[in-house]
Amino acid sequence: MFVYSGAGMEAWTGKVLKTLKNKKLTAVEASRGLKLLDNPDKGEDLKYDPHVWLNPMLAKKQMEIIKNALVTADPPNRDYYETNYTDNAKKMDDLDREFKDAAAKFSRKDIVVAHQAFGYICDAYGLKQVAIEGLNADSEPSPAKMAEITRFARQNNVKYIFFEELISPKVAETIAKEVGARTEVLNPLEGLTEKDIKAGKEYFSVMRENLQVLKKALQ
Repeated sequence: MFVYSGAGMEAWTGKVLKTLKNKKLTAVEASRGLKLLDNPDKGEDLKYDPHVWLNPMLAKKQMEIIKNALVTADPPNRDYYETNYTDNAKKMDDLDREFKDAAAKFSRKDIVVAHQAFGYICDAYGLKQVAIEGLNADSEPSPAKMAEITRFARQNNVKYIFFEELISPKVAETIAKEVGARTEVLNPLEGLTEKDIKAGKEYFSVMRENLQVLKKALQ
């Protein structure tokens, strides 16, 4: 089996799959059939926001798609896959409930982020993402964009500017300094380091860390 998230996240998959000679290989696009958010930045190559897994209910659907493919590919171990799915689906439901309960108490709804990766969290829990950079995390914001975000942060008394560990915090720090805000990490789970994994970090722990920083910023 070859599993990938899809929705344009791994642009290289099409070329790789065409070169593979294994006729028995099952390729699984975990985002196939899910309701995707359009990319608001029409200047980028991505048609959709691919960060589907940041909505726990969509992550649960991705998990089900992968589980079904495993059952098809390896029928003798069906019970093992079904049990794992059931256990983790309940954990997803619990996580979703925690986010909903917290979001109901948020006095603020806007989050200013360095990378436009959090549309699915915002869509699920009634928040609004104001992004310095687009879905392509390597893009650089223009001076006009920096001025726009700075103005928004001042007008809305934004207390935190979020960045992520895999991207330089310089832009977020510049705006935070300009408006008297603080910076904090909001993790899109695009790549846990080996150090993170050894420290026991995984989807549920990182999402709960995200929830705690959102509480700090928005309550």
